[in-house]
Amino acid sequence: MLRISADNDLTTGNITSKLWAFAVPLMLGNVMQQLYNLADTWVVGRFIGENALAAVGSSYTLMTFLTSVVTGLCLGSGTFFSFAFGRRDDGAVRRGMFMSLVLTSIITAAVIIITAVFLDGIIRLLRVPEEITDGMRIYLVWILTGFAAVFIYNYFSNILRGIGNSAAPLAFLAVSVILNIFLDLYFVAVLGTGIKGAAIATVISQYVSGIGIAVYFTAAYPQFRITRKDITWRKDDLKRILSLSSFTGMQQSVMNLGILAVQGIVNSFGTSVMAAFAVAVKIDTIAYMPAQDFGNAFSVFVAQNYGAGKKDRIKKGIRQALASTVIFCIAVSAVVFLAAGHFMRFFVDPSAADVISTGVSYLRIEGAFYTGIGILFLLYGYFRAVNRPAMSLVLTVISLGTRVLLSYILSAIPSVGVTGIWVSIPIGWILADAAGITAAIIYSKKADSGSGRKK
Repeated sequence: MLRISADNDLTTGNITSKLWAFAVPLMLGNVMQQLYNLADTWVVGRFIGENALAAVGSSYTLMTFLTSVVTGLCLGSGTFFSFAFGRRDDGAVRRGMFMSLVLTSIITAAVIIITAVFLDGIIRLLRVPEEITDGMRIYLVWILTGFAAVFIYNYFSNILRGIGNSAAPLAFLAVSVILNIFLDLYFVAVLGTGIKGAAIATVISQYVSGIGIAVYFTAAYPQFRITRKDITWRKDDLKRILSLSSFTGMQQSVMNLGILAVQGIVNSFGTSVMAAFAVAVKIDTIAYMPAQDFGNAFSVFVAQNYGAGKKDRIKKGIRQALASTVIFCIAVSAVVFLAAGHFMRFFVDPSAADVISTGVSYLRIEGAFYTGIGILFLLYGYFRAVNRPAMSLVLTVISLGTRVLLSYILSAIPSVGVTGIWVSIPIGWILADAAGITAAIIYSKKADSGSGRKK
């Protein structure tokens, strides 16, 4: 049977304390992951210039979308590992590892090849100004060489998180981020290698975290080493992995595809707005990233208890997680709203007043509504964990569909302009929250009557 640690088992003990103990390493890890590109942004903005900053910013949005395909697949597989962990079924964990490894490896290779072949067309589709096209192409070509490392890291980190270990992925990211910052400064500020050097620094750091976590997992968890008997395509397991991975992958992709579509609208307003968006969206992402990670921790909690059949504990967890999320998001909203100018000036030279002003406007509009996206992340995690991943995709379509549609409509009004793009985002969050809460109540009632849970 599976050897289990009380620290990893979310099916027992105090719910709030265990959720936060599991979530905090996730939060710190994702903040560090964002620091990969933030380090590039800071170094490029300070040592190269505004055009280079805009090129890196547009590249970040595209790579976030591409990465979301892989991370979504790995995240969905992680839910399967949590189900198996809750049932104490170590054989299912190993079989799931084999199947998800094969499937996700194939898709990762396809993403790399397709992006490399159609890179110029993608850049044109994003309506990138001619003066930054060359810089963006150089940065993306080098960043693509590290995409395999992104897959390796996410594959093993989601296995570890699925079985309750959120600390090990954090440790490897910490080393990697420190290395990335050092290499960024060395390649760009010392050697003068420009955008290419910033990209190479990120790639080297990604391979350190990816290879490092793979070696650690293999050595620390011998009970999960795949054996010959685990190399099998069991129909029931495969069906569940495909459902969780495909819907979660689509949900993550649609979410970032919507952001990519918005990037295209932002690019039409010129280099200054692009540069402001490049910086502000990273600050914004780091601000609400802990809420997303808490939602992912909540998903593991629900999935483990779903696998163990503990419905009452799930209900208690929902109430406690909601209270934690609302309080946290209100606090973060206050900080971002009040300190938006200081955050922008940290990354942008004070002389670029237009860039700073546009970024502050974005951050204050977004920052006032972080509770909306915090609740949405809880809903994503809940539906994925109760084996209803399609609903997470539906909520994403509502949120992003609203954002893209209103962005095009409002930004076309001369008196509104780029502000219309910023306003459309929280409106999408609120509409998706309303739909998700309604669906969760309906599902809960069906589950209580005995028809809501699939055997």
